[in-house]
Amino acid sequence: MVGSVILRQVTIDCAEPYELASFWSRVTGWPLSEDSEPGGAFAIVEAPSPVPRLLFGRVPEPKKVKNRLHIDWMPSERTRDEEVDRVIALGAKVHEDHRTPDGLGWVTLLDPEGNEFCIERSTAERGM
Repeated sequence: MVGSVILRQVTIDCAEPYELASFWSRVTGWPLSEDSEPGGAFAIVEAPSPVPRLLFGRVPEPKKVKNRLHIDWMPSERTRDEEVDRVIALGAKVHEDHRTPDGLGWVTLLDPEGNEFCIERSTAERGM
């Protein structure tokens, strides 16, 4: 294979790695790594293979501007709107609502530290 690489993890800078990783563990249903500890410099959410894991690393500066990269999630067991309601109940906040009257669109949310992410329509809603 020429130029092949494996996406091992997505790293997210944050103030409180364990707390933010715990939020994302509840959102995804993926477990926290055994190396993740409250107060630690990093925390990891282990994804099922071949999906990359999520690594949360402590940084001293707060988030100030829009992320240049964010994750789009597509629910597998719920509709988009049910998933939006579920992650809001876990601590996310709506940032921008791009749903349209015809049922298309997505919702951009903020995690507890203000990182943007989107919830798209499910495969069932897309007729896949």
